Amino acid sequence: MTGPRPRFIPVLLLSGRGLVKGTRFADHGYVGDPINTMRIFNEKLADEVILLDIDARREGRTPDLELVTRIADECYMPLAVGGGLSRIEDVERLIRSGVEKVVLNTAAVDRPGLVTEVAERFGSQSVTVAIDYSETSVGRRIATNNASTPHDLEPLEWAEEVVAAGAGEIILSCVERDGTRTGFDLELVEKATRRLSVPVVVLGGAGSPDDLREAAALGASAAAGSLFVHFGRRRSVLITYALSGRDL
Repeated sequence: MTGPRPRFIPVLLLSGRGLVKGTRFADHGYVGDPINTMRIFNEKLADEVILLDIDARREGRTPDLELVTRIADECYMPLAVGGGLSRIEDVERLIRSGVEKVVLNTAAVDRPGLVTEVAERFGSQSVTVAIDYSETSVGRRIATNNASTPHDLEPLEWAEEVVAAGAGEIILSCVERDGTRTGFDLELVEKATRRLSVPVVVLGGAGSPDDLREAAALGASAAAGSLFVHFGRRRSVLITYALSGRDL
């Protein structure tokens, strides 16, 4: 399959001081050390890395600044970090630690003004809003708190709201496809790239480079999770020799 080269953006999930990967936002298993992983993706020519601390909000904290600083020091490409951020002070500390962008999810719903605050202080290019969504009886609807809290918000309508508030990038993540390697929700990808004026990163379901190329052909900047850390039907850990940016 031919088409535009998608941006190579691994999305890494941090739990404690290690990286994990699961399926449908559950059953997370250890896949590697974040410092070593950054060194690997430097060699693999990743365009960007997104690091999400999946325990931070539940534990009432923000990402570990000491660990984030160490990761940023090893990361030669732009680094975006999210997890538990709810105040402009949280964002400022991360930016000062060497992070180029922050990722807001639950906080964007709970306190929409935070998106505008970050955009006004650091620029729209510094704020990404992640939107997790599920298929429901009434259509796609978003969920927050690691997809455990449903909301009666349609993902693209919500995306338009946060873009108007100042978000410079949107991550769309389908809960049901997460870690399944069954392909992206291309119908939503196409609608999103037509309706939104900012880059769209699609997450959830990538099983091969062709999935990334298909999303890119529809205008998305495709991001993958298990594609870069698992291999084959038995989900063997692949993070030590993931695809190179040259291969996409």
